[in-house]
Amino acid sequence: MTDMTKSVQKLLEKDETVVNENANKDATVFNTQRDLTAGAVAKSYALKYMLPKHVANAHLKGDIHFHDLDYSPYHAMTNCCLIDIRGMLQNGFTIGNANVESPKSIQTATAQIAQIIANVASSQYGGCSVDRIDEILSDYAKLNYAKHEKEAQDWVVPEKQQEYVESRTKKDIYDAMQSLEYEINTLYTSNGQTPFVTLGFGLGEDWFAREIQKAILNVRIGGVGKDKHTAIFPKLVFSLKRGTNLEKQDPNYDIKQLALACSAKRMYPDVLSYDTLTRLTGDFKVPMGCRSFLPAWKDEATGENVNAGRNNLGVVTLNVPRIALQSRGDQAKFWEIFHERMKTVKDALLFRLNRVREARPENAPILYKYGAFGKRLEDGESVDQLFNRNRSTISIGYIGLYEAATVFYGGEWEQNAEAKTFTLDIVKALKKYADSWKEEYGYWFSVYSTPSESLTDRFNRLDKEKFGIVKDITDKEYYQNSFHYDVRKKITPFEKIDFEKDYPEYCSGGFIHYCEYPKLVHNTKALEAVWDYAYDRVAYLGTNTPIDKCYECGFEGEFAPTEEGFKCPHCGNTDPEKADVVKRTCGYLGNPMKRPMVHGRHVEISKRVKHMELRDE
Repeated sequence: MTDMTKSVQKLLEKDETVVNENANKDATVFNTQRDLTAGAVAKSYALKYMLPKHVANAHLKGDIHFHDLDYSPYHAMTNCCLIDIRGMLQNGFTIGNANVESPKSIQTATAQIAQIIANVASSQYGGCSVDRIDEILSDYAKLNYAKHEKEAQDWVVPEKQQEYVESRTKKDIYDAMQSLEYEINTLYTSNGQTPFVTLGFGLGEDWFAREIQKAILNVRIGGVGKDKHTAIFPKLVFSLKRGTNLEKQDPNYDIKQLALACSAKRMYPDVLSYDTLTRLTGDFKVPMGCRSFLPAWKDEATGENVNAGRNNLGVVTLNVPRIALQSRGDQAKFWEIFHERMKTVKDALLFRLNRVREARPENAPILYKYGAFGKRLEDGESVDQLFNRNRSTISIGYIGLYEAATVFYGGEWEQNAEAKTFTLDIVKALKKYADSWKEEYGYWFSVYSTPSESLTDRFNRLDKEKFGIVKDITDKEYYQNSFHYDVRKKITPFEKIDFEKDYPEYCSGGFIHYCEYPKLVHNTKALEAVWDYAYDRVAYLGTNTPIDKCYECGFEGEFAPTEEGFKCPHCGNTDPEKADVVKRTCGYLGNPMKRPMVHGRHVEISKRVKHMELRDE
């Protein structure tokens, strides 16, 4: 990994662990190959010449994982963010040679948003989110409405004018949201992939915001392309709020029903519980990317809470199962190793923090100069003013609480109160470190339930080499993601929610819960029962339900996993061009038939495809 020549050679030889590390990158196309080549060089250089030696060593051994080494620290790039879309649309911005002014219609606004997303995603390495898009775009839909009012006064008989204006504005809104969906799915960033985008919506209550919400959901339900397949991006996150849309008497309850139908058919939207998320993080906002949450932060200049324009500076993940295995069943030894390893995590995060502070506004104009990060800087100004005083987060990640507890309590520990307390103590200890470092350095260190991606395999593989095959730990060929319930066990969504709800109290910097369902398109009341049960218990909930479709025979449901990929259980079709197979991939959706070697080894994904959480890994 530290030899650049060998790293590039692996790419040329199409080594699966390199070319298939990211499920949403198509390694067969030139621009992705170019990005992978640059990434291989950057990773090797960083490990050999940039990272502190003990940090590089800990990463190589698998004690920790320094995320996104193909971008950072070789480049002083940031991770994920909440784009200040409202400010950029209102005040204008610059991309390339174009000075873009505030849009005069919702169609132009969504076109500008697509361009902003493409440029932001090319200037960082994590996901980007647009919060409250229905409320933001409502202002521009009103401009369309005013235009149609003038048309109606000139050309439509009085008794038909209102109908005309509303009908034309609805069509404008639908067309704008459909265009945004298509544009996002056809974008390619300089990273060689479609931008990892999340759109948050659901709280707007005026006529325009309601129509935008309905358009977002109806566009997704309708599908994309001539075969109407499930759109992979953007990730949709619907906000549930008591008094707005949660219960039958709420004004937007009808849109909740549409969201349920959409989730049952297309797996998105995921849902945020307004009251629970506000309690956990201090105020309400969508995640940055797939699951990274910002804490409440007040701008000293205005005294107001700010979310848009903030970001995350990167993640270092601790291999918790390894510590448990090294302790050989001695909890005192476990905590001794844990505290020692956290010194390395701290050094790694401080190095990451100091490196990203070296960026200059001219390195990423869209972020620093033209409004994506809120405040607009001039060339030569310090970017640190956008990070310090707790404005940004930097994250301690973790993986494998299930396996760590299994070392001490066996593989069936979930109903053992002492075992669960032990796992909660681990997350509490991580939070204690985060809080102390925040106090010491003035940056918001957060605890983050890592979206394990290829890491779920990498840590397990390295630990198997070190400790051999250990029942319920290294024998599975993967580690459980963060605090999630063992995916091999059959439990109800309600039991799963009750088990997992205690953990985000201590890892509010990043988390998500998933529940697994059979096909739900004709039983959205069942899904609503889970959403309602979750509302006061968990803040962020995803829906995993079979939505595969065969274009040969018309089958809809769950494709069967095979050693080579997936096949239609009805007609045996395995042609990726004649099927739509959609699974969770790291919090986002992915099509493993069109990216068949998801995260390294397809056979492992095939073995696990029935398991709910591992769809996001």
